[in-house]
Amino acid sequence: MDRAAKAELVTTMHKVFKDTGLVVVAHNNGMVAAQSAEFRKKVKEAGGTVKVVKNNLAKLALKDTPFAELIGLFKGPTLVAYSKDPIAAAKAANAYAKTNDKLVIIGGAMGSTVLDAKGVKALADLPSLDELRAKLVGLLNAPATKLVRTLQEPGGQLVRVIHAKAGSGGAAAEEAAAPAAG
Repeated sequence: MDRAAKAELVTTMHKVFKDTGLVVVAHNNGMVAAQSAEFRKKVKEAGGTVKVVKNNLAKLALKDTPFAELIGLFKGPTLVAYSKDPIAAAKAANAYAKTNDKLVIIGGAMGSTVLDAKGVKALADLPSLDELRAKLVGLLNAPATKLVRTLQEPGGQLVRVIHAKAGSGGAAAEEAAAPAAG
């Protein structure tokens, strides 16, 4: 890679680090191309991106970004997974790391908060924004549904009482008529 390409890569990654919500740093020691491609696909499906960048270039790109404290994690064969969604990249990386022991999460950051491997895994266990929105909508709909059910219930009870009385009244009239006929 020539000097101009390196400078362009550093500039691109610097913009990424300024605009992204979450960065996960992992070691990918011994991953073959097919495994890397599968991991990239999983992260992309979750709404994130995976980038393998030389450690020196990544350190240059991290300067003057909210993720500058991650510089110490770039030792050995590393890759970066990132996403604007504060959970997507962590979920995808954690899920893949569970099935492939060659991907080892070493840390990350959300905003200016640096996370260790346990922190990234804890973040991955949180529900996504869409799941939280669905729960919130469900919570908001529940009282309205209960109110409609409560308002409909007295009418339903009245109908059942009248039906029961009509049913028992008709049976009582038949019993009273039966001894008179006999």
